[in-house]
Amino acid sequence: MSETHDDVKSLSFEAALEQLEQIVQKLESGRAPLAESIAIYERGEALKAHCEMLLKTAEARIEKITLSRDGKAVGTEPLDAN
Repeated sequence: MSETHDDVKSLSFEAALEQLEQIVQKLESGRAPLAESIAIYERGEALKAHCEMLLKTAEARIEKITLSRDGKAVGTEPLDAN
């Protein structure tokens, strides 16, 4: 991420996604001048990368509950374990 987008790193997933949605709307509307469009596109790329990183981190933390033969929870294991 560019130095000008360091603030993105501190955003929650929801805040980053909201900003990203606003950028997409503004770019799709065609109302922004070229220089501004380029700047907000670059910010959008930083926001997208941040959201992807947060999602990957969250996915790594998800666990699957393991059950005993009688259906009682006995522990957890990583979601992707077979």
